[in-house]
Amino acid sequence: MIPFRIFGLLIFAIVLGCGPAHADRRVALIIGNSAYKSAPKLGNPVNDATLVGGMFKKAGFDSVDVRLDLSASEMRRMLREFAGRTRDADMAVIYYAGHGIELDGTNYLIPTDATLETDGDVLDETIPVERALFAVEPAKQLRLIILDACRDNPFSKTMKRTLASRAIGRGLAKVEPTSPNTMIAFAAKAGSTASDGDSKNSPFAIALVEHLPKPGLDLRKAFGFVRDDVLKSTGYKQEPYVYGSLGGDDVPLVVVKPAATGPQANPQDAIRRDYELALQLATRDGWEAFLAQYPDGFYANLAKGQLNKIAAEETRTAAEQRAKAAEQEKTRLVAERAQKAEQDKAAAAAKAAEEARIAAEKQRQIEQARTEAAERQRKAAEAAAAKMLAEKQAAEKAKAELAAKQEAEKAAAEPAAKLTADRQMLEAESQKVAALSPAPASTLSAADLTKSVQSELRRVGCLSAAADGEWNSAAQRSLALFNKYAGTQFDAKLASVDALDALKAKPGRVCPLVCNFGFKADGDQCMKITCRAGYRVGDDNECEKIQEKKPVATRQDSKPRDEDRKKTESAPSKPQATGQIFCNNAGCRPVRQGCRLEGWGNRTAGLTSGGGSSMVEVCN
Repeated sequence: MIPFRIFGLLIFAIVLGCGPAHADRRVALIIGNSAYKSAPKLGNPVNDATLVGGMFKKAGFDSVDVRLDLSASEMRRMLREFAGRTRDADMAVIYYAGHGIELDGTNYLIPTDATLETDGDVLDETIPVERALFAVEPAKQLRLIILDACRDNPFSKTMKRTLASRAIGRGLAKVEPTSPNTMIAFAAKAGSTASDGDSKNSPFAIALVEHLPKPGLDLRKAFGFVRDDVLKSTGYKQEPYVYGSLGGDDVPLVVVKPAATGPQANPQDAIRRDYELALQLATRDGWEAFLAQYPDGFYANLAKGQLNKIAAEETRTAAEQRAKAAEQEKTRLVAERAQKAEQDKAAAAAKAAEEARIAAEKQRQIEQARTEAAERQRKAAEAAAAKMLAEKQAAEKAKAELAAKQEAEKAAAEPAAKLTADRQMLEAESQKVAALSPAPASTLSAADLTKSVQSELRRVGCLSAAADGEWNSAAQRSLALFNKYAGTQFDAKLASVDALDALKAKPGRVCPLVCNFGFKADGDQCMKITCRAGYRVGDDNECEKIQEKKPVATRQDSKPRDEDRKKTESAPSKPQATGQIFCNNAGCRPVRQGCRLEGWGNRTAGLTSGGGSSMVEVCN
């Protein structure tokens, strides 16, 4: 029985869902953007969208979704959802009112949250018209997009161009749909702008509502009438334009219902069949569905009677259930009276337990009070003990300070005799040191002064001879060398006290160290230069590679060589210093031809200067 009822209900639902004839499914999406955040508010788009949306609803469209002031994400979501509704639709229409922009030949719809600071922002913040074409593409018979978006666009005047050659057009660019049975209607021709008008709605929206919903009127003619009305109302300044093409048959937005011809079926036959189906179901839902479809008439009255019958049955069932519930309650009460004694006993036990709990709670409070009193006494005793300990420590500290003070006074009270002895011992040491100190320079004899100056000249590296107390030519030359390198101007002919003081003031060597050929200065000593195998000491006192060269004699140069030899033999002999090296602050070099070294130090090539030398290069 249950499967039969389910089958009958399904048949009845199909009959109710399907009318006498199947009609084409038509859907529409209406968008109006006025409240722009980064541009002045538009007055008419919201009003135009509301007006056009009402027109589509009156035209009997199955789905009309009107959306106002959408952001970019909301517009993308609405187009995505509308594309899902167009899959089973025969006619799909999108109407947009608001700002639009054309960039490099492509048209874009501008959401309310767009800022468009640069031309590159158009790709991220707007919706291309191709996205709307994609949304209506699944429709089977007609795909229609109406763009009331050719208003004067403030964004194109303020946005920055990233490329000077990038074109931003006035109005929208021409569009040629690639899908069949597709039309795109502009409020103004490509490259021009549309007017908002002086009234609540734009001239384009008013003309659309006037002509599009006329029953049986082909859309191409309807848009032609719209063009004529807009041209007249704007003084021939604004011309709507339609792109795309349709087939040879008329495509009206609202189809004219054909007139009935021939014998008509009795409508009561269909009502009777539906009544019989509802009668087979015999449920409240079935009769209510029948009355929703046929609220009046003979079968409607029969259906109401069936509903009354069902209501009476439901009332009887409810009364029977209430009587059964009352009987059960009576039985329960009898059982409860039988258990009353047990309940009283349990209540007495519960009362006794509560009294015991109260007594235990009071006892706990008493014990807690005793514990708190004992704790307070313990803390008082600890505080007293701590105070006594602090007083004891303070007394011990005062005693220790007194003992330290007495010890200091005792140490300060030393016998005067010990202090006197210490002073006497210090005076004796001072006299002893004074006796051992050298005599002042002013008290030295001439010989001692000369010897002291020579000793200091040896110490600073300007004299190599011994300090014999005789102021000879070597001593004079050494003092002249000191004047040269120390920057002084003492008389070199005699030893003076001022020269001695100046020499003592120098902490180390003053005159440079001069080494013989084959030696180099290393601190205060001349160290022999050692070359590795295949190298020898060159004329510049540096290691150079040994190169074997064979002498070549020619007739041409024999005569000049003989002449040079004769000139050398005939010339007077001059002191030579061949093989010696002269070193100073600028470095070391061989002694020049015709020059000699004077001063103290070794003059023999190949010998070190021992403890150092002080020599100058003298040329005749």
